[in-house]
Amino acid sequence: MSLIEICGLALAAAAGGAINAVAGGGTLVTFPTLLFFGVNPIIANATSTLALVIGTSGGIYGYRRHLDAVKTWLWRFVPISLLGGLIGAILLTYTSNKTFSKLVPFLILFATVLFLAQGAFRRLANRQQAVRGAILFQFGVAIYGGYFGAGIGILMLATLGFIGLRHIHEMNTLKTILGSLINLVAAAWFIPAGLIDWPRAGIMTAGALFGYYLGSHYSQRIPQERVRQIITLIGFILSAATFYQAFMR
Repeated sequence: MSLIEICGLALAAAAGGAINAVAGGGTLVTFPTLLFFGVNPIIANATSTLALVIGTSGGIYGYRRHLDAVKTWLWRFVPISLLGGLIGAILLTYTSNKTFSKLVPFLILFATVLFLAQGAFRRLANRQQAVRGAILFQFGVAIYGGYFGAGIGILMLATLGFIGLRHIHEMNTLKTILGSLINLVAAAWFIPAGLIDWPRAGIMTAGALFGYYLGSHYSQRIPQERVRQIITLIGFILSAATFYQAFMR
């Protein structure tokens, strides 16, 4: 690898980690960067997943003071996140990204709108219905996350808002933990399948650790309403970018 490629991969991973810590969508930075440097799409997807899953430890550390507040929700969402992530990873090894990736912009746009309108949705459903629906939706998010993963943060934030969580930093803490588990089980499948580019994964892991920590640490100094606005903006930008990649190129 050239010095330019090393720096490019590290910076892309740092940016992706910071974006994931705040909202989600970091894969849309890391995955195209790997493609730009000539990595096979399937290998790029798996390598990006591994780098970001290790990097999430920086995000979890940054959100550590909110861990106690979200522990009660973990037992509901962890099992389906692990199962869905594994299913998605298995699907990736037997299919191509092309068809599935065309769903990405619609999913991100839907999640962004759902995130904006979560208060109205909560009023239409009772709490028990909302929790059951959120668990089912999270299972679908986990499958998608294990397969490709771009924008799962936005999807999970929308889900958590639907069940009544409102403290954005607690929501980001839970989202970061669940996202890391989805990527962890996917990476555990990718490694024995021989889909990891280890030199590039090492460089991107270092960048992702730095980015996740910075994103999680400094986002907590911003008022919650402003963080929500940033998440919404990122959601619409990611949706537009993925629509362009899927249908205009």
